[in-house]
Amino acid sequence: MEELTTNDGTRLVYRDSGGDGVPLVMLHGWGQTQEMFRHQVRGLSPARRVITLDLRGHGLSAKPRHGYRIARLARDVLELVDHLRLERFDALGWSMGVSVWWSFMDQYGTGRIRRFVAVDQPAAVAAVPWMTPAEQREAGAIFDVAGLLELGGALAGPDGERVLQEFVRGMFSGPTDPEVLAFVAGQVTSTPSYAGVPLLFDHCAQDWRDMLPRVDVPTLVIGCEGSHVSPDSQRFVARRIPDASLHVFPADVASSHFPFLENPPAFNAVVEKFLAEAV
Repeated sequence: MEELTTNDGTRLVYRDSGGDGVPLVMLHGWGQTQEMFRHQVRGLSPARRVITLDLRGHGLSAKPRHGYRIARLARDVLELVDHLRLERFDALGWSMGVSVWWSFMDQYGTGRIRRFVAVDQPAAVAAVPWMTPAEQREAGAIFDVAGLLELGGALAGPDGERVLQEFVRGMFSGPTDPEVLAFVAGQVTSTPSYAGVPLLFDHCAQDWRDMLPRVDVPTLVIGCEGSHVSPDSQRFVARRIPDASLHVFPADVASSHFPFLENPPAFNAVVEKFLAEAV
C-alpha cells in the first residue's frame, strides 16, 4: 500500500502492482474498498500494471468531514494519476466508481483514457419527477426521491448498521456464497455514516444520460443478471455510448452486483479480452 495527500489535505491509500504495459486504474463502489478487486489485482497484474484506490471516506483512506461529492472524488482520481505520472491508462469503474469516471471525463476530458470498462452502474439512480416512466426505466433508476431520503435518514439513524447490512444483502439474488456476502458486509463498515450518507445522496442525485454520448473512447459495459441494477439499464448505457460493447453475465455465471467476486475467472477473462483488443 502507498499513500498520497490531496490538495485539500486528505490522505488516500492506493496499491500499484507495478508491471508493464498500459496501466489499469480501478475504482470501487459506494461504501466499499479497493479490496473488492483483490482477485483482479492477482489475476490481471501478471500481464499489466493494476492500480486500485480507497476513495476518501472508504477503506484505509482518511475520512475527513468534507469532500463527499462525486466531483471531488473525480478530482482525487485526477490527483492520483498525476501523482503516478500516468499519461495514458485504461479505466475501470464499478457501481459508483463508474460515476466517478463519468465525472472525471466530464471535467477533465478523455484524452488520457485509452479504454473504459463500466461495471453495473445505471445512468441515473434516482427517479426524479421530471423523468417519464419510460425514462426512469431505461436509466435504471433504483429509488424515487422519497425512497432515497428515507434510506439516507435510516442509514444516519440509530439503527443504521442494520439498515446498511440489509442494503448490502439486497444487492445479491439467488443462492449467495456466504463468504462473499460476509466479505462485502465487512468491507462496507469502513465508511462512517457522516461520509457515506451525503456521498450516497450526491451519487444518486446525478443524472449521467447527457454524458454518455460524449464518452469517446472504446468502452465495455458489463451487467449481471440477478443484480439489483437492471441489465436493461446496462443495455441502455451501451446503446448511448458510441460504439460501446456490452457483456451481461447470466445468472448461472454470477447473480449479484459483484461478478468480480462471485466469478473472478469469468470476469477477468471478459475484461482482459477487451483491454487486449487493438485500439
